[in-house]
Amino acid sequence: MMTTPQTMPDLIAASKAEAKISEDQILAIRAELNGKADSKTQTEDLRAAYLALEATAVDCFSVFEARMQHHFKRGPFSRKLKSALLEAGRTDLAGRLHQYYLAINVLKHGTGASYRELLNTRTDTFHVKSAEGSAPQEENTPSVFLDVEVPGFFAGLSETLLEAHQFLEKR
Repeated sequence: MMTTPQTMPDLIAASKAEAKISEDQILAIRAELNGKADSKTQTEDLRAAYLALEATAVDCFSVFEARMQHHFKRGPFSRKLKSALLEAGRTDLAGRLHQYYLAINVLKHGTGASYRELLNTRTDTFHVKSAEGSAPQEENTPSVFLDVEVPGFFAGLSETLLEAHQFLEKR
């Protein structure tokens, strides 16, 4: 039996619910650790919750790009979407989308052009960490370059993607 593919808003809502679980776990573990010495288990649980939140953010953005790519001919989707938003006078949305694009690139790849651009961009949406003095990022460890625990990070990402989806569908 075939099922109907989920709509982009459905997929974003599912990702938001998944992210909420990780955010709640992070808050609960942080509350447990408040004023106490942390245990190895709590540290591992906290790392797992961060990894889950980062993976959900990367997956959500990647699915958005894949599902919305058909709105443009070949080429870099995010750049083309940003240009279309700017041409339509949607500068705030273009700016937010670009910041999340950069953040997702940092989560996926670590330092590079996106990381350097974020270091020079002021944002309250997430915290960019300085790479100076940090150890190289190992696979399956939370980002040492970006803090996604900032309240509203995922809510902002999902709202931005929903707005961009609506823009593309009405275009």
